[in-house]
Amino acid sequence: MALADDGQTEHLDLEGLIACPVCDALHNLHPVPVGEIARCHRCHSTLMAPRASAMTQIVMLAASALILMVAAVFFPFLDLSAAGFSQESSVIDAITAFSDGLLFPLSFAVAALIVVLPAIRLAAILYVLGPMMIGERPARHAIPAFRLAEALKPWSMAEIFVVGVAVALVKIGGMAQVHVGPAFWAFVALVVITALKDTFMCRLTVWKTLEERSQS
Repeated sequence: MALADDGQTEHLDLEGLIACPVCDALHNLHPVPVGEIARCHRCHSTLMAPRASAMTQIVMLAASALILMVAAVFFPFLDLSAAGFSQESSVIDAITAFSDGLLFPLSFAVAALIVVLPAIRLAAILYVLGPMMIGERPARHAIPAFRLAEALKPWSMAEIFVVGVAVALVKIGGMAQVHVGPAFWAFVALVVITALKDTFMCRLTVWKTLEERSQS
């Protein structure tokens, strides 16, 4: 279903309007039944898609992703063998490899983009949705926390790291024997779970629920 296009915005209550995140078209905000999809009248992008038990699913997926993040960081990631020598490395080793001299900012950027920012985003989502999942009022500062989680989404690049590693493995496969460790598969599972979490999350529904329960 599509939310009604605004038509003449001067006759509408601005508190009851939402903007399409793709084309900025304004729409009247109406209740959307669970299982239905509200699409933009202009570009047909999804505006709201409430799901049954979505909040519980998102919390469980975010918690699983956070646990996988810990495993991905500290467990062995790759084992390279060539000419009788073997070298095992973890994500921490990859981060600290650039920690000397002028390359230190690169080490800081790698740590932030593939570990710190994704972990902060997952923790913020748990902080926002956890209390509401069990029927409680939103936690203090839940609205700024969810705004932070949304702002960090473009900068959480764990999936880019996995793609880069996969490309590198193809290139060095002919020069050395490469064995992926448990941390690599933890990162792959992390990327899949994060994608599922973002698919289940209807951001407008979360904002609406936050506002309603904060006022109750």
